[in-house]
Amino acid sequence: MGIALVTGASSGIGKELARCFAEGGHGVVLVARRLPLLETLASELGARYGQKTWALPCDLSSAEGVRSLLGELAARGLEIDFLVNNAGFGSTGRFDASPLEREVAMAELNVTAVVHLTHALLPGMLRRRGGRILNIGSTAGFQPGPYMATYYASKAFVNHFSEALFEELRGTGVTVTVSCPGPTRTEFGDVSGVGRANLFRRMPVASAERVAREAYAALFAGRALVVHGFLNRVGVVLVRFGWRGLVRRIIGFLNRPPALPGGA
Repeated sequence: MGIALVTGASSGIGKELARCFAEGGHGVVLVARRLPLLETLASELGARYGQKTWALPCDLSSAEGVRSLLGELAARGLEIDFLVNNAGFGSTGRFDASPLEREVAMAELNVTAVVHLTHALLPGMLRRRGGRILNIGSTAGFQPGPYMATYYASKAFVNHFSEALFEELRGTGVTVTVSCPGPTRTEFGDVSGVGRANLFRRMPVASAERVAREAYAALFAGRALVVHGFLNRVGVVLVRFGWRGLVRRIIGFLNRPPALPGGA
């Protein structure tokens, strides 16, 4: 049935996607920084679904971390049939007040690791004339994001990169799907700080399980893009035709941390 590699598999959408693949009869390579959580999930998936699982702790926010992961895959002789680029993080606040190291690490994980892993694993899929890639983008990628500038820009890259590859790979047996959730109930809100902002307080928040199952279905349907939730789909359409100045102001209002003026 093939092997899936899921990054950011220790929690949230990644964890639920790992369950989807195991339930679907696939082996799963679980990748994240926190080994104890990966080992717990690997044991659960093995016991419940009888599928082979591998827990590979790795920090993908550096090129060395990505190379280490690829080396581990090669050493174990693992051929990846399904690549899920889910790992990522965000931060909230004015760009100039955020530590440079955090912003650079965000870009490395959200963008560079996606490019690196895709470029490394895609040739094998093409040789076998079969494979699927699922990138976790975001509705954030359809507009600029004041107070989360780097995060929104990184997701714009993921969205566009994925759709471009989908078109390039027509007829090869390999498909690329980008999943674009809106606010979702995961650790992301707490880690990034946006969970305290208006975006999570005033907008519908989806469950990680629902987002994962919809993304999994879209992947195997060979779809280029899936936007989760009716209101999110409406929002994406409105952004395309809306006045950009108004869009920036609305997103700024939704993302502004409560500690900043106008954020409450």
